[in-house]
Amino acid sequence: MLSYRAILDLPETIVRRIAAWLRARRRVHDRRPWQRAATCWTQAMMFCRWMLDATPIHRLARDHGLSQASAYRYLHEALDVVADHAPDLPNVLEQQHHSGAGFVCLDGTLIATNAVQIPSPQGNGNDWWYSGKHHRHGGNVQVLTDSTGFPIWTSPVTPGSTHDITAAREHALPALYPAAAKGLPTLTDKGYHGAGIGIQHAVKGHHLDPDNRCRNRLLTGLRAPAERANAILKHFKALQKVTLNPWRITQITRSALVIATATRGSW
Repeated sequence: MLSYRAILDLPETIVRRIAAWLRARRRVHDRRPWQRAATCWTQAMMFCRWMLDATPIHRLARDHGLSQASAYRYLHEALDVVADHAPDLPNVLEQQHHSGAGFVCLDGTLIATNAVQIPSPQGNGNDWWYSGKHHRHGGNVQVLTDSTGFPIWTSPVTPGSTHDITAAREHALPALYPAAAKGLPTLTDKGYHGAGIGIQHAVKGHHLDPDNRCRNRLLTGLRAPAERANAILKHFKALQKVTLNPWRITQITRSALVIATATRGSW
């Protein structure tokens, strides 16, 4: 076998921080931490390699002298630990309000997955994880951004057949309404038509009057940077196509958000 050196495109301080979080978890939950097959540093390295490069699990296991089952177990544990450090929506909105932000943006994105056909629990015969809008399997994740287009919060995943407005009503709108009442509106696209007061979206229709056309242009211009958020999250190759259980997309997106926030100056 031929061995070679590789460089992980991530500051060493981030890997050390993740290793410290893992070490703290082991102190609480492990009765015999010295019996672990890998150190916290090794586990953090494996996690970062998988997030950034989507390195196959069998290669991670081989490179670090672990069984494939142990590699999966360490990866899932690291995902849970890092995702726990993602911010909650009320706290994010409070910070934006106190910083004097004029608005936030909400948009949905589909995280592709190799999930097989799963019937919808509604019994209507639809494929639960198949998105008719994107014509592929995946999970719907709502992404909140600041006015510069940087992601500041991600929602729990919903199956790909879920519409953006439905996912937003379940996970985002209950917190966005009070924020809008305090003067922090949310800008969205036309897919959120009817979301409610404080959720600003473009007016649908053709042959609009000059006022509505001007309003649509302004909203489109203000929302334009929000498209940057999905590109930042999908810079992590683990989110370009998820091979784990699709419900784990929640932990993967939150972990990506934590790492992206910690390295914000590099984007």
